[in-house]
Amino acid sequence: MLRVLNVPNFLTLLRIVAIPCSLILLEDLRYREALAVFVAAGVTDGLDGAIARLTHTKTTLGAFLDPAADKALLVSAFIALGFMHVVPRWLVVIVISRDVLIVLGYFLLFMLAQQTMEVRPSIAGKTSTAFQLLSVTLVLVALVSPDMVAPPARLLVFYVTGALTTLAGLQYMYRGLAWLQRQGEAPAAAAEPPAREAPGRRRA
Repeated sequence: MLRVLNVPNFLTLLRIVAIPCSLILLEDLRYREALAVFVAAGVTDGLDGAIARLTHTKTTLGAFLDPAADKALLVSAFIALGFMHVVPRWLVVIVISRDVLIVLGYFLLFMLAQQTMEVRPSIAGKTSTAFQLLSVTLVLVALVSPDMVAPPARLLVFYVTGALTTLAGLQYMYRGLAWLQRQGEAPAAAAEPPAREAPGRRRA
């Protein structure tokens, strides 16, 4: 129990708690408080990663919950802001579709190969997540103070976020298909009989 309730995992749990808090604040039009909760969640994300690397205290549970908490926070924020018409619907669809396809894809790979594929974030995936965070932050800042973020700047960030999210999704799909192909080639190579020497040929 003590290993589970360490500082990195506690910070991850705080991000999970931040999800309903931020949604309630957005529903109540308390944008300043919602921005504060979202920024605090981003800060805890960086803190628990740094602490886990220094102390090696991140458990298997924490390693599973950490990306799940980040994704849930981002997806819920995009859905809420999409319903508020402050984030383009097409961007909301792209963000949700990529995560759904990744989850379904890894489940399908497990069903086909009867093995779990190790999930390692790619550069495109990390960059797209960073731009998703930037998109939500800029929108919340604009809701608090409309003059601080120009609409063309927000639109540019939206397009870049959509492009990077799509690229990351395609990259994960390619990784999954390549991994599945390797799993099929391994049993075939193991089943091949060893090569026989030609009759009458002696070994040196």
